[in-house]
Amino acid sequence: MNDFRAVADRVEIQALQAEFTDAAMMRDRARLAALFTPDGVLRMPDVPVELTGPEQIRVGGEKLQEQWEFFVQNTHPGTVRIDGDTATGRAHVHEVVRLRDDRQGINYAIYHDRYRRTPDGWRFTERVYEIRYLDTSPLAGSAPGTTRPSHTAPATEDRLQRAAAALAGHGFGVEILDDAKAARARVGELLPPGASVLTTASETLRLSGIEEDVNGRPGAVKPRLLALDREREAGELRRLLATPDTVLGSVTALVETGTLVIASGTGSQLPAHGGGAGHAIWVVGAQKLVPDLPAALRRVHEHALPLESARTEAAYGQPSAVNQLLVLHAPPRFTRGTVLLLREAVGY
Repeated sequence: MNDFRAVADRVEIQALQAEFTDAAMMRDRARLAALFTPDGVLRMPDVPVELTGPEQIRVGGEKLQEQWEFFVQNTHPGTVRIDGDTATGRAHVHEVVRLRDDRQGINYAIYHDRYRRTPDGWRFTERVYEIRYLDTSPLAGSAPGTTRPSHTAPATEDRLQRAAAALAGHGFGVEILDDAKAARARVGELLPPGASVLTTASETLRLSGIEEDVNGRPGAVKPRLLALDREREAGELRRLLATPDTVLGSVTALVETGTLVIASGTGSQLPAHGGGAGHAIWVVGAQKLVPDLPAALRRVHEHALPLESARTEAAYGQPSAVNQLLVLHAPPRFTRGTVLLLREAVGY
């Protein structure tokens, strides 16, 4: 092969890489899919996605782009090695992305490529996407005309099922229920007669009627707490708060990978949730599901705290604060943990 042909091939392959990025940025998945041979494969193990053939690549790409709030990809050519009618190469990628479920960040990645010469020019036979660096810190900017993810809309069924599977994998008991009415009935079934039960501060419990049900039972801890003198009987108050047979509450956020996040202003409910109770039950509305821990913390500060502050201002004349956080990746060692995950939004 003469030098001119080799240079022309290299230029055409780099143009193919650039065409891929332009099609991705313009959300033209049909054009992007046409850059692959009929047996071409797009592999993204870190996503994870594996698509074979132009039609799968088009359809799979459309599903991915539906999740974007915004997406920016910059590609820089790497090495290209040509061997007749086939070639290998790499492209170096810098991306900025935020998804509609609030996952976001900056990454640097490499496409490991294989190419084939066709009657229509060079085409990909394989692209393998490898992330080399990922930063999921909140992005300060936004795309014009876009809206941020809702903190109040219920999560989809597939996300609820993924969260339930992740919770079970971490050792939590988990049930998906249709609504607060079903949770109210299920809580009644889970509580043994005569057991000491602590209901922690929770709009989910209040709005669902669960708080009223439980605090009218024999063994309810909350009425006993309210009857104690906070100064003279502080020791007894702490013991009742810390070691009930069952603690019943909610969470501020549920991470899709199976982590519970509970925020508190006073910390009084955290000992029981964190291992003091024999059984912890959390009733969780579908709107509390978030993709990762950074999104959970944003939900705490941007959504739950302002609403809780409004409640405490009205009730006690002072705002709330996030003074303590409990993050549970698994149930405490001596506490059985049960998550009742609802399909509807309840509480905040």
